[in-house]
Amino acid sequence: MNNITPSGGGTLKRNLGLWAIVGLGLGYMTPTVVFDTFGLVAEETNNVVPLAYTVALVVMLFTAISYGRMASAIPSAGSAYTYVKESMHPNAGFMVGWTSLIDYMLLPMVNCLIIRSYLEALFPDVPGWLWVVIYCIAVTGIIYLTMRGTSNLNMLLLVFSIIVMIVFVAMVIAQLTGGAAPGVSPLHPFLHADVDFGTVLAGATIVCFSFIGFDAVTMYAEEAKHPSIMPKAIMFTVLIGGAIFLIAAYFTQWRFPDSTVFPQEAIEDSTLPEIGLQVGGPVLQAVLTAAGFCATLASGLASHASVSRMLLVMGRNSVLPRKVFGYINPKTHTPTFNIVLTGAVSLLAMAFTLEQIAAYINYGALIAFSFVNISVIAYFAIRRNRRHTPADIFTYLVLPGIGLALTIMLWLNLDGHALLGGLIWSGLGFLYLLYITRGFTKQVAGFDENQPVTGVISNQALDLDAFSDLDKK
Repeated sequence: MNNITPSGGGTLKRNLGLWAIVGLGLGYMTPTVVFDTFGLVAEETNNVVPLAYTVALVVMLFTAISYGRMASAIPSAGSAYTYVKESMHPNAGFMVGWTSLIDYMLLPMVNCLIIRSYLEALFPDVPGWLWVVIYCIAVTGIIYLTMRGTSNLNMLLLVFSIIVMIVFVAMVIAQLTGGAAPGVSPLHPFLHADVDFGTVLAGATIVCFSFIGFDAVTMYAEEAKHPSIMPKAIMFTVLIGGAIFLIAAYFTQWRFPDSTVFPQEAIEDSTLPEIGLQVGGPVLQAVLTAAGFCATLASGLASHASVSRMLLVMGRNSVLPRKVFGYINPKTHTPTFNIVLTGAVSLLAMAFTLEQIAAYINYGALIAFSFVNISVIAYFAIRRNRRHTPADIFTYLVLPGIGLALTIMLWLNLDGHALLGGLIWSGLGFLYLLYITRGFTKQVAGFDENQPVTGVISNQALDLDAFSDLDKK
């Protein structure tokens, strides 16, 4: 395989197996975030949180299929940026990559914000900025040194948090059996008199950022032991993550059928500690908070590592300065500058709140999801001419078309401030694109039709139907 040589002479190392990548994706998704945002989503949806997650999961499943298709055809890091660049046009790829940098760059900050809120609650006399600095230094240092070590630590943290969530659900079931929610129907979390589809869509738009992680696993395509495992990793991540969210949201909503039982400040910040306190007292509150801490740290590791690889791909293409962003340390096999830069950006968690950041993340994510669905149509149906048989029409036109339509449905319910801020960011990206293309008089720097991002498309004959035959090597 003739990979493009990155700045510095180092290369990414293929040492991640299927479950290591799925673990990074689930870690990215932060399973315990369902408790952090539960009060906010319950208030928004008139107390049908699991229904909001169901709608979001359906949208994500169709989009996950599109990600799997593109990961089979273009086994490269870079995710939506690479897929749009290779299937449509380098300028379009740049704009999608630039816009999706919002969610990739801000997600590590979200994790830092949640960690800060946990530690401030435990140690109220310690200034919050100090926890932000300690967290950023620790996470940046771990990812700087080793990707395999990052994966192993992520898996340990993830397993602990899921075990605690299982214990929590078992306790809630025992309480419900004992009459903790008298008169509340088991169908109440999905259907009751105050359910309004408009508010459910608004809630689904909020929780869709919880699913960001299944798409981020495509960032590890060049570190997977074999490219063929990527579509399977994507589907396992979204299905397992969706199941965790739905089960936890369902039993929590059944146990707490009305969000007014939570203090307003908890709804605006995080209801996780309050949920733990009301279900199991101070002991469960401490244990559930510890699980939230571990899950958030796992997400911090995964999201930090992912954005550094997206910056790497854009640097290798000279869309961003190659010598800086395209550098891989030959000793650690990691894009060290990008890792440090992401850590520096995360320090801004000193000045923002979770609610402010989460809305902007959804803007970048929905842009990426929309264009990956479009990429399937462009790459397979148009460029590969696979649109003449019923099977091809269904696979490469109907399925991604449904995914695109569902994503647009969430777009229509995006927060107005997030939409405005996102459009400003996209506008800045467009101005930068004008600059690097000299007013569209030349291609985006570094683009070569005959040499895609990794060099693997023209040099390695990968089966385009690998998504349908995932065990084939």
